[in-house]
Amino acid sequence: MKKRTLEELIPNLEQEMLRLGYTEGTMNFYRRRWQMLLQFAQEKGETHYSERLGMEFVEKYFHILGKDFNRTLSQSETQELRIIRMLGDFQLHHTILRRYYKHKEILTDSYFIEISNRFKQYCIDKDYSKVTIDHYVKQSARFMDYLFSQKVKDCKEINLTVINDYIKTLAGYTYKTVEQNICSMRAFFRFLLETGETQIDFASKTPMVQARKQTRIPSVWTEDELKKLFAAIDRGSPKGKRDYAIILMACCLGLRCTDIKNLKMENFYWEEKKLVFTQSKTRHALSLPLTPEVGWAVIDYLKYGRPKINSSYVFVRHMAPFGPFSEDDHLNQLIKRYMELAHLPTLKKRRGMHSLRHTMASMLLEQDTPLSTISDILGHVDTDSTAVYLKVDIKKLKECSLDFEEVLNHE
Repeated sequence: MKKRTLEELIPNLEQEMLRLGYTEGTMNFYRRRWQMLLQFAQEKGETHYSERLGMEFVEKYFHILGKDFNRTLSQSETQELRIIRMLGDFQLHHTILRRYYKHKEILTDSYFIEISNRFKQYCIDKDYSKVTIDHYVKQSARFMDYLFSQKVKDCKEINLTVINDYIKTLAGYTYKTVEQNICSMRAFFRFLLETGETQIDFASKTPMVQARKQTRIPSVWTEDELKKLFAAIDRGSPKGKRDYAIILMACCLGLRCTDIKNLKMENFYWEEKKLVFTQSKTRHALSLPLTPEVGWAVIDYLKYGRPKINSSYVFVRHMAPFGPFSEDDHLNQLIKRYMELAHLPTLKKRRGMHSLRHTMASMLLEQDTPLSTISDILGHVDTDSTAVYLKVDIKKLKECSLDFEEVLNHE
């Protein structure tokens, strides 16, 4: 395909942005920057866009490359970089890679909307968990949005070339995100085949990412970090009482964020001092001992912190409209806020609610708790999922190391 000049590339990009519903104010901002870039390119004697040209442009006018490296960009400076990155993405992939969809609907074409609705019902009939259905539907919608941008108007027109081109647009994401996207696509392709929308088994022809989550070392907190985190929580305020109980449940009981948000009054068996609920991810019932520290934290919140609203959910928002947390809220902002108050580095490692679950598992491991027991507490289907926590126990790993002299003597 002939490489388009910058003067040809910009009008095509503009049309795609208009299709995606960018506001007139945003479009005018982009148009001003494009004119600046065209003039800059003419001064340089360049007719085609390149990453080097884009970087030279933002450095000359905005001096932000050093800030980008140090992660100190303001929102307006990030937008300046977005302009040249969008041009590069559009030149390479012939589409706009929308990293953030905000609250806009992903799909606008009636045909693909109808396909997406049918796919969602297909997932429901398969009895997938709600979290899985949300992932599959949203990520397949992004793939269909890409198809539409490539002038593919019918699923019967899908081919391996367009599938591979879409997968290339995922470059730069973590392997986990890529893995989730491809998994969603394979489920979508199975649906298309089973419903007769396609005649080719694209699911079997789409390879999974050759990586395993067991290769990653989980992010865990040190004892000192946890003490600072808990000390930063104002347990005298209603919100502080809620946050303290939530973080305790993740750290002491190893509950997933979704399960904490879904807890209802009937899940607490106070006389038996246990917590009984069905996990959202595995659909398996789990019964955990309700430790005194966790139990009293929840009671303190229910009696003196929780808003007086008619809801069966234990933990609710403390800003209007009062009610349960949204499904997409992973409560990571809650952790980040207390990390900032405790002066803990927020860029050191990825720290969220799930890292507290990792921490509980690693602490149990350090106390020589059998892996099968940890697996039961975490609610894992098998111990293979739990085995990833072995990597955080450096002392145990050292015990497994080979003696170099012993190896030599056996040659």
